[in-house]
Amino acid sequence: MQQFELIAKTVSGLGYELVDVERGERGILRVYIDFPADVAEEKGPITVEDCATVSHQLSHVLTVENVDYERLEISSPGLDRPVRTLADFARFAGSEVTVKLRLPMPGTNRKTFTGILCAPEGDKIGLEFESKDGPALLEFTLAELDKARLVPQVDFRSRKA
Repeated sequence: MQQFELIAKTVSGLGYELVDVERGERGILRVYIDFPADVAEEKGPITVEDCATVSHQLSHVLTVENVDYERLEISSPGLDRPVRTLADFARFAGSEVTVKLRLPMPGTNRKTFTGILCAPEGDKIGLEFESKDGPALLEFTLAELDKARLVPQVDFRSRKA
């Protein structure tokens, strides 16, 4: 079984969703987890306890499967969460994202766009953005996508009424 699939199976078995796996310097294995879309609203953000639960289980699984790593880090994907799958694009429709394409969009010579994500239609994903000529719509597929991330939305106003 591939390392990514092994980690994904373990993480999903614990009730989480695997967002990403990275290999860092000096044998660091970073695993980013989130709650699945259907329970994310009620569960809230990933906590330290969630990370500890996954870390404990995953360290046992990786040892049994003889996966080579020096240190295991479990984390939430953060405010600028990567958006990778069609399910992610559907989940975050209406959110502001930054999209980087593999090749420049014809006519603009641009690869990077920031705008509001539209729900996918089939394999096409839409992004409404402001061009120099006014509002525009970028349509792309996952094959044309290099990477996409949510734009962090932070409210610094006091919580007091």
